[in-house]
Amino acid sequence: MALEHAILVSLLERPGSGYELASRFDRSIGRFWTATHQQIYRVLRRMETDGWVVVEHVAQDGRPDKKVYSATGPGRQAVAAWLREPVEPETVRHELAVKIRAAAFSDPAELIPEVERHRAGHAALLERYLTGADRDFPDPDVLDAQEQLQHVVLRGGIEYERMTLAWLDDVLATLHRLARTPSNPQD
Repeated sequence: MALEHAILVSLLERPGSGYELASRFDRSIGRFWTATHQQIYRVLRRMETDGWVVVEHVAQDGRPDKKVYSATGPGRQAVAAWLREPVEPETVRHELAVKIRAAAFSDPAELIPEVERHRAGHAALLERYLTGADRDFPDPDVLDAQEQLQHVVLRGGIEYERMTLAWLDDVLATLHRLARTPSNPQD
């Protein structure tokens, strides 16, 4: 997926300024596709040149005009074409998993603080997702098609975080058990 597609999806959901897009990336889309503010602005300029977005200049009191971007017909067609392309399963690089395996060759207890740090981060993210679900989708039975698709992606994120937390709890239990073992065969 190119950054262009992630931006177009966001603009099809709701037009916005570069700053608003960057905030959306920080808040939601960024969990699936990350981009810096500079990358977003650079891609927006290229998409404008390619005719995938248009810019409306909105006057603001005491500040420079705000540029509000919207997807065009060609931008919508680009998303439709991209949607028909096959997606290969992602290859996951998971440094923590490799470290967990490496703990067999050292003191497993040394890895406990790092796993606890990861667990805290995933727990906080799960809480953000759950808060967002309650705030943005209070009545899932009355969602339009766009909202249903946004909600199903959010539910996937929630389930992923729950699965990750369960796995990290298992890792911590294993590390604690090994830390109590009187003899480490690698010593």
